[in-house]
Amino acid sequence: MSKKLILWVVGVVVFIILISGSLFIVKEGEYKVVLKFGEAVRVEQNPGLYIKIPFVESVSRLPKYQMTYESNPTSILTKDKKPIIVDNYTVWRISDPQDFLKTVQTVGGGVQRIDEAVYNTVRRKLSEINYDNIISENTERGNINDDITRDVSDAVIRDNYGIEIVDVRIKRTDLPEGNKQSVYNRMISDRESIAARYLSEGDEESRKITSKADRTATELLAQAEADAKKIVAQGEQEAAKIYNEAYGKSPEFYSFYRTLQSYVTTLENEPVIMLPIDSPYTRILLGK
Repeated sequence: MSKKLILWVVGVVVFIILISGSLFIVKEGEYKVVLKFGEAVRVEQNPGLYIKIPFVESVSRLPKYQMTYESNPTSILTKDKKPIIVDNYTVWRISDPQDFLKTVQTVGGGVQRIDEAVYNTVRRKLSEINYDNIISENTERGNINDDITRDVSDAVIRDNYGIEIVDVRIKRTDLPEGNKQSVYNRMISDRESIAARYLSEGDEESRKITSKADRTATELLAQAEADAKKIVAQGEQEAAKIYNEAYGKSPEFYSFYRTLQSYVTTLENEPVIMLPIDSPYTRILLGK
């Protein structure tokens, strides 16, 4: 093999090495960070083929998609001093690859920082809330998760980790096995006490309502009776007036009418009556 051929082959090999060392590919869902002597100089995040300086610049790959980290179960004391076992998950992504490489360097390092921030925030938040409110799905739980997400996000932004916290959610809040029964018994006792208080308050309110209704009914009946007596008295007064006016117009007829009324009373039980035949009372009775 001639010397010229050898040089040509060597040149081709060197060229291939230089070309392969200067090209890199960015795929969908990843960052490629170009490092110059270990320091990040630029970030390529759009899919495609890119060039770097061989032997001087190197490339580090970082995931661009969202990642999920599930924490290990941890024991935490609530505001009312109940120990609970809490585990949660965090959805996060790398938002600034250069800051990420400068501070935490690897995905594992990022997870460690997130774990510390989440643990400190969860412990602080749950220590401010009673256990009953923590386990209430429809009231406190949603607010707790939102508050924890916001606080953890603020912490990683403050420390320039280049991380975005998308969501932090508490998966489980259980009592330790040794404490479950005593806490459950205490909760049952508390609920029974609350139920008894509600029943007592209900009975008291029922008595108040019944007493008020009875008093109102008595007042209404008394008023109705008074009104009825007043109306009856007015009617009797009006009737007497009419009678007096009528009887005053014909005293003879009034006397005759009163005599007829006395017959009804006298003969009601068919008694035996001895009357003089020539008395006015007898003549009217006999139709004479």
